[in-house]
Amino acid sequence: MNARIFSLAAIGTALALSACSPKSGQNTAAESSAPAADGGKGIKLLNVSYDVARDFYKEYNPLFAKEYQAKHNGETVDIQQSHGGSSKQALSVANGLAADVVTMNQTSDIELLEQKGLIKPDWAKRLPDNAVPYTSTTVFLVRKGNPKQIKDWPDLTKNGVQIVIANPKTTGNGRYAFLGAYGYGLKANNGDENKAKEFAAALLKNAPVFENGGRAATTTFSQRNIGDVLITFENEANHVSKKLAPNQFEIVYPSYTILSESPVAAVDSVVEKKGTRAAAEEYLQYLWSKPAQELAAKLYLRPRDAEVLAAHKADFPEIETFSPNEKFGPWEGIMKKYFSDGGLVDQLSPKK
Repeated sequence: MNARIFSLAAIGTALALSACSPKSGQNTAAESSAPAADGGKGIKLLNVSYDVARDFYKEYNPLFAKEYQAKHNGETVDIQQSHGGSSKQALSVANGLAADVVTMNQTSDIELLEQKGLIKPDWAKRLPDNAVPYTSTTVFLVRKGNPKQIKDWPDLTKNGVQIVIANPKTTGNGRYAFLGAYGYGLKANNGDENKAKEFAAALLKNAPVFENGGRAATTTFSQRNIGDVLITFENEANHVSKKLAPNQFEIVYPSYTILSESPVAAVDSVVEKKGTRAAAEEYLQYLWSKPAQELAAKLYLRPRDAEVLAAHKADFPEIETFSPNEKFGPWEGIMKKYFSDGGLVDQLSPKK
């Protein structure tokens, strides 16, 4: 059995990060930015999304609702949100949660729904950029002054350094963190897999807590003061260091890290049954609009729009990244090799 604490308490305490954020996995209606013109009988959509996307969609939903109402002669759209670990969210949809759209942080979660027959195989071709409206990357969040002098991945393997990380077996945030470390280990050791495994094992040894979502990991690190470093997405690290607790934390960019992509799709089986396809597709298409891309940049998500990205260049340091698919192959193989029961994460994690 892995010597890991799968913290459940952090689910509830995650609310401390944002007073207006919904609980992980709980559906909450987004406020409309315009008054209802039809007695509240407008379109209703459910967006099932990953954990740390809640801040983006909290602002995006009323932005889209206002645009939709203006475009459709006063008809309203009410968007509800459900947030949690990306793969757990995908499983919820596969098991019957009636999402109109899914906005995940790795392709395999949408591919699961494709395999279940809920999403048609051409989903990535229906939208620009293979249906990825913004990207992020994996960074380190440390306490003010960086007391453990963490500069790069090797520093996370040192004795006395405690890491906080989302569960790599069930969350996209945790998987990107593990693959980022493993990818660095491969590069630093000229592709030697055995040495990369040793490096990843040393890192996992310093991670006594596997949290059940990216936001829960953030809460453990920033609110419960556990750990010396949080491995998380760039946007989440900025959320903490610039908004939640200014002057208490610092972001460290590793020399080589992983590119994370957040694909989106309409759930065909649901929108066809509910008759919400047109609204769901508009909702997703609007993610590439200038206002939505500006919002992404404001919240430290790297926008696809080149002009918007250039305008926010100061917020996004140039770093060397790698694509998980280019380095490790398709997500189906990645999931089986690294994150399945008995996979590499299990093999490298300390045993009791």
